[in-house]
Amino acid sequence: MTATRTEQYIETIYEIVKKKGYARVKDVSQVLEVGLSAVSEMFKKLDEEGYVNYEKYGGVTLTDNGEKLAIKLSEKHRTLREFLIILGIDEKMADDEACEIEHVVKRETMDRLTKFVDFIHRHENPLWLERFKEYYETGKLDECPRTIKKRKDTKH
Repeated sequence: MTATRTEQYIETIYEIVKKKGYARVKDVSQVLEVGLSAVSEMFKKLDEEGYVNYEKYGGVTLTDNGEKLAIKLSEKHRTLREFLIILGIDEKMADDEACEIEHVVKRETMDRLTKFVDFIHRHENPLWLERFKEYYETGKLDECPRTIKKRKDTKH
């Protein structure tokens, strides 16, 4: 069992539990598009590893450890999604891409991305971000207005 797969199950269980209070094999099977037996096997493994409380033929809920991990994964997903949206990626694609990236990104990179997203959200429409969007769309990069102003000021 890979860590990525474990994380996908825990995240899925977390989202279902938030809505219903518990997750059943059928619920997780539908979301992850995997067979019922594969979900049952994973439920057993997650139970053994202390991430879920599992009753055969019943549902699962997350343990404290499972919930802590799920919240951490959810925050990571949200930050990556926001970062991609800042870059101008469509929301649906950003959500899909965040799902993939969140399982492989290293902690140091994630820490920097988190700070970057927080920084951007604290500054309303930063000029450089608008310039990046224009550059992405046109391929043209005009000279920075501040540079032009500085050159004019030094000519006097």
